[in-house]
Amino acid sequence: MKRNFVKAALAICSLAVVSCGQAPTAMRPAEYAVLTIGTTDREIPSHYSATIRGRQDIDIFPQVSGTISEVCVVEGQQVEKGQPLFIIDQVPYKAALQMAEANVSAAKAGVATARLTYDSKKELFANKVVSQFDLSTSKNQLLTAQAQLAQAEAQRVNAANNLSYTVVKAPSNGVVGTLPYRVGALVSAALPQPLTTVSDNSDMYVYFSMTENQLLALTRTYGSIANTLKNMADVRLRLNDGSLYDRSGRIETISGVIDPSTGTVSLRAVFANEGGLLHSGGSGSIILPTVYRDCIVVPQRATFEVQDKVYVYKVVDGVATSQLIDVEKISDGKEYIVRSGLTPGDVIVAEGVGLMREGTPVVAKGSQASAAPQAAESATEKEEE
Repeated sequence: MKRNFVKAALAICSLAVVSCGQAPTAMRPAEYAVLTIGTTDREIPSHYSATIRGRQDIDIFPQVSGTISEVCVVEGQQVEKGQPLFIIDQVPYKAALQMAEANVSAAKAGVATARLTYDSKKELFANKVVSQFDLSTSKNQLLTAQAQLAQAEAQRVNAANNLSYTVVKAPSNGVVGTLPYRVGALVSAALPQPLTTVSDNSDMYVYFSMTENQLLALTRTYGSIANTLKNMADVRLRLNDGSLYDRSGRIETISGVIDPSTGTVSLRAVFANEGGLLHSGGSGSIILPTVYRDCIVVPQRATFEVQDKVYVYKVVDGVATSQLIDVEKISDGKEYIVRSGLTPGDVIVAEGVGLMREGTPVVAKGSQASAAPQAAESATEKEEE
């Protein structure tokens, strides 16, 4: 009897609640930022460690032996082609040249004497005073004297060249490097260390390397190595202090040989160096932009990875559906370039994907205002019923 009374009381309370129009509050689905896929152009930079060299770094070695009598330049000086750098003791080389010139004079006198003898023998032979043997002998003596003259002249040229080599000159325009040898130092062509290095720094070569796969990707993009060099974008140089060099450069050469020990290929870019800011032997990094036209770009925060594969949540019929996408390996750390898996017009969840699950209802942010009046109308209809 008591139990029946409790049931009746609960039933009355339920009817009272319904009659007062207090409907239970419905759970609203979570709201997410969404992104409609489109196409755009992107330029993504890649960074490569680089070394800087002058257009020409010429090691200067002496061509003759002797002691340095004068150093004509200082370290870091700008020099022009043909400008003296060092002078080696010239006294023994001047003496050798004088001796060679004396030998030439003696050889010329010998030629003149042999010619007189030969001419005399010809007249005597014509008058049948001397034999053919005497005539041939005098002719051979003339030829010998002429050969000795040619030898003496060659020695004079060699002595003159050696004397000129005592003045060590700059082979090109450039900047003088370190000067490890000073006045009084004994030098020769067999030096282990050059007298100095002259670097042509008007333009600078910047060398860097990329992997075989990166080179293959470039070649496929542009069609060939020649087209790659012709059409690829200019590169920038980040200096060792982190600053960006104010002039852009061009890649001039790509090595045709892959280093088997490292699996990389060497590239060379050239930068103008009018202000002299770049120095041979420096370091930095090359910034190589990769340009994509009419590509699909998604933020990396809108993706998630499962076993090294990249996914997004595509909104299909109001629910989240995981979608595998294929992305370029090159990225800027913020976005992915999508090669396949999405098409323009698709809608994906733009954030919060780490907490989502397959089939989660998705309401785009900003659409709750339209959803609320619909819920209110439904509640009013129930009350009227």
